[in-house]
Amino acid sequence: MKIDFEKCGGLVPAIIQDAETKNVLMLGYMNQEAYQKTLDTKKVTFWSRSRNCLWTKGETSGNFLHLVDIKVDCDNDTLLVKAHPDGPTCHTGTDTCWGENNEQNPLLFLTELQDFINKRHEEMPEGSYTTKLFKDGVKRIAQKVGEESLEAVIEACTGTNEQLSYEVSDMIYHLIVLLASKGMRIEDIAEELHKRHDPEWDKKRREAKAKGEMK
Repeated sequence: MKIDFEKCGGLVPAIIQDAETKNVLMLGYMNQEAYQKTLDTKKVTFWSRSRNCLWTKGETSGNFLHLVDIKVDCDNDTLLVKAHPDGPTCHTGTDTCWGENNEQNPLLFLTELQDFINKRHEEMPEGSYTTKLFKDGVKRIAQKVGEESLEAVIEACTGTNEQLSYEVSDMIYHLIVLLASKGMRIEDIAEELHKRHDPEWDKKRREAKAKGEMK
């Protein structure tokens, strides 16, 4: 990875992003030495412009930033640093230097779950329920989606919200397994829903059908 430290007088901006929540935590600056120390120690280190010295985030507070990945931008003069934070990142005590809460959007877990299920599909470890489903085949997986959907409907009509949440979770899990078995992802469904959010979607769909572009 080529980084142009000389363009800005030996320093490059380093944008720090939580590797899990994807939230931006802070902005610091690195020189070659800070960059190398970050790689060597796996703890994000900056060059302090006010103190004119290296500064490892968390060395006094204990709120370290544990390195996950570093990327450089298209101009080779700005870094995107993904890390796992130990506690608040800002010196004021807030999660980010913009006073925001570093909370994960629960919907992001669906992508994580999809990745996990895809890995199961690739490795097929023995003793895994997901492996068993894949071995049983698409028809059985589809049947499980139907069964869990019916149970969700029953709980919606006669059960509690807690029971409904439980059954819908089962349904979505089996749905993702079904998608994986067909070479699809939950993001494909999100993309389809996004298309339908367009007020012109139904009109475009009818026009495409009229032209024979849809079966």
